[in-house]
Amino acid sequence: MYNKIRVKGQRGLIMSINIKKIVLSTIVGFLLLSAISLDVSAAKKSSKLSKEAITEMSDTIDKLTEKIYGRALLSPQDNETLIGIKIKLDNQMLVSTSTELAPLYYKAGNVYKLRDMKPEAIECYQTILENFSDTALAPKARTALESLGVTVATPTTTDDSSEDEGI
Repeated sequence: MYNKIRVKGQRGLIMSINIKKIVLSTIVGFLLLSAISLDVSAAKKSSKLSKEAITEMSDTIDKLTEKIYGRALLSPQDNETLIGIKIKLDNQMLVSTSTELAPLYYKAGNVYKLRDMKPEAIECYQTILENFSDTALAPKARTALESLGVTVATPTTTDDSSEDEGI
């Protein structure tokens, strides 16, 4: 398996070469493991949207909303930008659900609603109800869904303590 250098009468030399190989293999393994762990931690850090990216997306959605309210048509580039923002939001939701995303989903839902893109608007509002139900935007998202003709069911909770008392 290993190439051993055999020198007559120098068995200690052979053992020291094998020990050097083991030490060298251990060091190389440690370095590879360190490099892999650095890549994973860098990926986790880069997967989270920065404050600047969130602010930029919010500003872009605001500009698109202004265009719609001003009765201006959105250019193909504007449509691509809106789709790009939605994709970034959805990708971020796969990594973590930060409450900073709720206003962006709400604004994107409003833009889609104003553009008569009902399925996309519904998806944005539902994301808020499913992932950010404890924010101030949840009731607004519920109202927006109802105005789009979606029936929103309120989750019911059962009181297990009353059942336990009857036993």
